[in-house]
Amino acid sequence: MTGPSRKILVGVLGATGAVGQRMVSLLARHPWFDLVELAASERSAGRTYGEAASWRLADPLPDAIARMRVRALDPGTGSFRARILFSALDADVAGEAESRLASAGHAVVSNAKNHRMAADVPLVIAEVNREHLALIPAQRRRLGSEGFIVTNPNCSSTGLTMALAPIHERFGVASVVAATLQAVSGAGYPGLPSMDILDNAVPYISGEEEKIEREPRKMLGRLAAGAGEVDEAAIEIAAMVHRVPVVDGHLVSAFVTTRERADPAAVLAAWREWSQARALDLPTAPAEPLLYLEAPDRPQTRLDRERGGGMTTSIGRLRPVPGGALRFACLSHNTLRGAAGASVLNAELLVREKYVS
Repeated sequence: MTGPSRKILVGVLGATGAVGQRMVSLLARHPWFDLVELAASERSAGRTYGEAASWRLADPLPDAIARMRVRALDPGTGSFRARILFSALDADVAGEAESRLASAGHAVVSNAKNHRMAADVPLVIAEVNREHLALIPAQRRRLGSEGFIVTNPNCSSTGLTMALAPIHERFGVASVVAATLQAVSGAGYPGLPSMDILDNAVPYISGEEEKIEREPRKMLGRLAAGAGEVDEAAIEIAAMVHRVPVVDGHLVSAFVTTRERADPAAVLAAWREWSQARALDLPTAPAEPLLYLEAPDRPQTRLDRERGGGMTTSIGRLRPVPGGALRFACLSHNTLRGAAGASVLNAELLVREKYVS
């Protein structure tokens, strides 16, 4: 694993929230990145990070990070030093702030939804579609800047797209029907009130079904001529989402039809070959991006979400459906593979591919 000759200065936007805390945890001792700036809302600005953030992770907050002063996003407070800015901003502020910072020359690696579907903004899962980083030159021309924005997908889109990618490459995916069981951490902290989620499942998460139905098509699409946009994959996707009383881990049940007939043995082989071929030699990348579990009752959220440091997508229960379709379950850790870890891995990929130095 060859990294940069010296550490790259990075910052976290929205650093006090649930995903921001995950980013801070991953970056605090990162071998390639030096975390030098933390930004959050006006109510946190000026306080130390230890004072401003209600730290919710099991790993202790490093003292040096706890002593850092949180700054505001307001451009009047001065420019950022960091070359890479990781965005865990809320969607209501992310759009304008990320655009401004990219125009100012920063590489913005975002978990927010605002720019995911913009034509020249890469929506990337590092192992799935890293070739979409070729959109960056077109985006730089539009911005008139060396800065740019790269996004990672919705937390449920992530695991589903990773499971679909080998099938689509080998057989062509025609349609997907997906039902999700999503953890409360996906709603941020403090998430849902206990009286809403204990002893309950909620079959609605605002905007979630639309993301799952659209984002995989962009990620599984091909770069258009001139690399200014992506021709989305012609896949019909229908999703139903559910919030359930687990802390971390999004489980998806998928029914998939393919353009070429695919039996379970061939799909298993495609998953295993793809996982081996697409594994990345990067600090945050898992040795096995996809892992198929043979036991009939796996994957399970509590038992399998931490595989590969929370970056492996676990798959199980692959079975045929009468008429030639397939069904399976897949699980990913929503705040690691589906959020903060995905952003950090994308940044590592940007460094390796020389978009950031």
